[in-house]
Amino acid sequence: MDKEQKLQPGGLFNLLLWAGFSCLLVLLDQYTKYLAVLHLKGQKPFVLWSGVFELFYSENRGAAFGMLQGRQTFFFLIGILVLAAAVYVMLRLPSWKNSHYRWLGICVILITSGAVGNMVDRILQQYVVDFLYFKLIDFPIFNVADIYVTTATATLLFLMIFYYTDEDLDIFRFSQKEKGEKPL
Repeated sequence: MDKEQKLQPGGLFNLLLWAGFSCLLVLLDQYTKYLAVLHLKGQKPFVLWSGVFELFYSENRGAAFGMLQGRQTFFFLIGILVLAAAVYVMLRLPSWKNSHYRWLGICVILITSGAVGNMVDRILQQYVVDFLYFKLIDFPIFNVADIYVTTATATLLFLMIFYYTDEDLDIFRFSQKEKGEKPL
């Protein structure tokens, strides 16, 4: 496969993959939150591993670690920006048949799924349902959507530092430089 063929955008195919997988992951997140409300709300924590990990119902009205309490409009706007960036990336991303960019596409799916999963909670309830508590280190209570965002962001950071080159990421520039053209 030559360089020209490799860089052809996946366009609609990528958008369909992104939308399909994102919907499935959002549904999974919402289902786990539904189960948390059904079985954990108003109950004592459900201990899975004593002193280490438990299921503990919590309503988060802020961001990660409870920051920015009551800023629902701000979180909604951030969610919209994440979705817009995801659409842009998926339209520019070469076809997933090219495995070189597959991990980048997976990261975009996970990040948007997590953002949408928590955005759904904020729109419908004005708070996010959290229920996973890593008690051993008193880590803030989190949910499945948070896992999506955290793992994808860490993976994306790793990819940007160690895997992708600047040339690999040129396809996402707003303006494509011609060869030999000097930046302003």
